Amino acid sequence: MNQILITEKLYITPELKRQKKLYKIDFIISVFLLCLLLSYYVFAEYDKYSGEKKSQEILATMEMSDVMQSTYVYDDTTIRVEDNERMVVILSDEDASTTIDTSNFENANRVDYTSNGQNKRKVMTTDSGDKYYAIATINIPKLEWDTPYPILDHWSDELLKISPCKYHGCDPNEVGNFCIVGHNYRNNLFFSKVPKLVGNGDIIEIEDTYGRKIKYVVYDKHVVSENDTKDTSQITHGKKEITIITCTDDSKERVIVKARQQGK
Repeated sequence: MNQILITEKLYITPELKRQKKLYKIDFIISVFLLCLLLSYYVFAEYDKYSGEKKSQEILATMEMSDVMQSTYVYDDTTIRVEDNERMVVILSDEDASTTIDTSNFENANRVDYTSNGQNKRKVMTTDSGDKYYAIATINIPKLEWDTPYPILDHWSDELLKISPCKYHGCDPNEVGNFCIVGHNYRNNLFFSKVPKLVGNGDIIEIEDTYGRKIKYVVYDKHVVSENDTKDTSQITHGKKEITIITCTDDSKERVIVKARQQGK
């Protein structure tokens, strides 16, 4: 018996004890990192769906425009003033890391008022102070969305997490190239399924805040680098066109879908 105990003590050397201690530390660190990654994933998924919820709240507000007319701002111009000559790199989905607190969404957003015009628009304000409003809705029947998405009047990192946004060009359903940018979250939200559009012949429906609903037929689909903005050109030879922009599934390039007014 004594010989066995002595033998065991001989095998448990200081070096072995040190290694066992290091294994325990490595195990604890691995568990911690796993919990951290899991927490990040849960938060990221929550953040995506909170943006979806806010988008649907905006859509519901647009549909209730007749009932809530007193809470809308009226736009007295057809074309929104903006610097259409200044182009920037199309955002990567990985850039959308800004967190938006949606717990007090309705209370935090302010509404501006005016008393002129035909086009009812509710102006809201993000937590960072960026004012925005919906200028149209987009529906792509092929993608089988539950409801259309509102299109916001301009884009930013913050707004892209709420809904698809106007990126460049004319106003919706006007002559020119109305460019819309939206995130590909690689699920069912926003423009995630746009890369799966077959291409020629697919229908995209745009309804503006004047009540005009136009169907656009896809005539081209391709992939470009994030710095390539040639598809935002406003040369349409007098036709009404739209360009949808989103990321490829690996976020390295951009999917471009171009469509022209049906029958034109």
